[in-house]
Amino acid sequence: MPGLAPRHISVFPSPQELGASLAQLVAQRAAEAGGRFSLGLSGGSLVRILAQELPAAVAPAGPAAPAHWLVAFCDERLVPVGHADSTFGAYQAHLLSKLSIPESQVVVINSSLTVEEAASDYAEKLKEAFQGENMPVFDLLILGIGPDGHTCSLFPDHPLLQEKEKIVASISNSPKPPAERITLTLPVLNAARTVVFVATGESKAAILKRILEGDEENPLPAALVQPHTGKLHWFLDESAAKELTVPFEKHSIL
Repeated sequence: MPGLAPRHISVFPSPQELGASLAQLVAQRAAEAGGRFSLGLSGGSLVRILAQELPAAVAPAGPAAPAHWLVAFCDERLVPVGHADSTFGAYQAHLLSKLSIPESQVVVINSSLTVEEAASDYAEKLKEAFQGENMPVFDLLILGIGPDGHTCSLFPDHPLLQEKEKIVASISNSPKPPAERITLTLPVLNAARTVVFVATGESKAAILKRILEGDEENPLPAALVQPHTGKLHWFLDESAAKELTVPFEKHSIL
C-alpha cells in the first residue's frame, strides 16, 4: 500500500450541490494555474454533473478561461466518437460545446487503431501536450469510482495495477463492457497536483466504506490513488457516504 496522502472528504445533500462545488473547485484550480490549466476528465455520471454546473462557474475571459485549458481523458473506450460509449463523444455533446476550448487542446484517442496502438499514440500525444515531460503532471484529475472499486479502467486484481513504466496502458479484457479501453496508469494519477473522486448514490456506499475506512492487504484500485505531493479530495453525496464513520465535512444546501 502506498503512503496515504492527506485527504479531504466532503459530503453534500444531493448531486446538485456536489456538482456546484465541483465546478467551483475546477474554476479555482484553473485560476491558480495562472496560465495553462491541465484537466483530466472521467466519464459516466460525471459528464452530466459537469455539464450542468461547469459552464456557469468559469469565466469566459481572463487567466482561468477555458481558452487556456488542456483537456484529456482519464480513460476511454475504443469506440468511434459518435458511439454511445465514447467518453469524449459524451463530453463533446454535453460540455465541450459550451466551453471555448480550442480543439487542439483536447487530447483524444484515435479509435481506428488497435487498442495497443491507441494507448501508445495517446501517450505520445500527452507527452507532446506536456512539452516532452515523461510523466504528465495534471493540475486536476476528476475520477469516478465503480461499485467494485475500480477507477479509470483500472480494475481490481488486474495486472495494470502493477504498471510502473507506461503512462497510458491498454486493456482488452475489461470486466465492464466495452472490453477494449485505454487508461491512465497509477503513476500518472499519483503525480497529479489535485485529484478529486466523485461518487453519488447508495450503490457506492459499501465500496466507499472499504476504500476510505478499510486497511486491506490487497487494496482496491481507487484506494491506490494517493498523490505523492498533490491534494486528494472526495466529493460524495449523502447516499454514497451513509456508511462512513470517518470524519468528513458536511455541506448544507446552498
